[in-house]
Amino acid sequence: MGNKVLMKGNEALAEAAIRAGCKHFFGYPITPQTEVSAYMAKKMPKIGGVFLQAESEVAAINMVYGAGGAGARVMTSSSSPGISLKQEGISYIAGADVPCVIINIVRGGPGLGGIQPAQSDYYQAVKGGGHGDYHLVVLAPSSIQEMVDLTADAFDIGDKYRCPVMIMGDGMLGQMMEPVEFKDTDTASLPEKDWATTGTDMKRKKNIINSLFIEPKDLEDLVLARQKKYDEIEANEVRYETEDIEDADIILVAYGTTARIAKTAMSKAKAKGLKVGIIRPITLWPFPYEAFEKALADGKKKTFLAVEMSMGQMVDDVKIAVNGRADVDFFGRTGGIVPTPNEILNKIEEIAGGDK
Repeated sequence: MGNKVLMKGNEALAEAAIRAGCKHFFGYPITPQTEVSAYMAKKMPKIGGVFLQAESEVAAINMVYGAGGAGARVMTSSSSPGISLKQEGISYIAGADVPCVIINIVRGGPGLGGIQPAQSDYYQAVKGGGHGDYHLVVLAPSSIQEMVDLTADAFDIGDKYRCPVMIMGDGMLGQMMEPVEFKDTDTASLPEKDWATTGTDMKRKKNIINSLFIEPKDLEDLVLARQKKYDEIEANEVRYETEDIEDADIILVAYGTTARIAKTAMSKAKAKGLKVGIIRPITLWPFPYEAFEKALADGKKKTFLAVEMSMGQMVDDVKIAVNGRADVDFFGRTGGIVPTPNEILNKIEEIAGGDK
């Protein structure tokens, strides 16, 4: 373990990817994630890696498809409109069972929107985004340290399950600076990829990376087999954090930067004698349904308050998790406006007042 260094989120994330064995990066500049590309452009030549600024986001994701298919640890990054352009390629990558890491430093939308932080890409990230039956594993850090740690984990998860993994941050996480510590990563013994298109040397059957299957039964069999893999991911890779959910009347549900703000609101509410807890999903897919089961286990009346930088997207998964067993409410700001602790506190007090 090294000493802590002060780094901007985007640059810390890029450094973490390099330390995780990523030597191939294909991207295209867009605010507020451009520092990821800039850092890679500076560092990749020094480690014998490849940085390429593609002619478009569409080109970049297809380069990722090629490098990932050849067994390389590969990453791309963008912000919301750029991720939209990558969706067809992401679906191809998922359909060919190719691992890669995709960074989305979310900004306000729809359309070109604005350059301020948002969480309004949740639906796109966790409900597919592109065409077909597939999932991304979606990791949502709430600090720069967690961006670093989850980046290393993202490459391991992608390799383990042969799937694309998205790290979904936001413009605030990308641009803010915090002290971070980089863990030592063993990249000398990465898993062998016997499926990759690395050349046969005339010693084995050739590998083909493909997502086109003309026979319906062949495609169905493949999709069903992939679903078993998704079931395995749901069983093994769920991550979340909870605080004081057992005794709470009101449970906040928030991720990323918003969770930090929600925790401040929770502290303010507790100071006023209110019983408030929080569930922070770290994996947005798979969603941490088990956290809600723990919260509801005592059978007492509770209200879940989803807090998001959107018009309300994760709140739908909260409703699925609760399944009618408790009230679900929502508070959000959008357009790049970040909710304040006092705004969330006011909503908590409004709910508490209605419960009396």
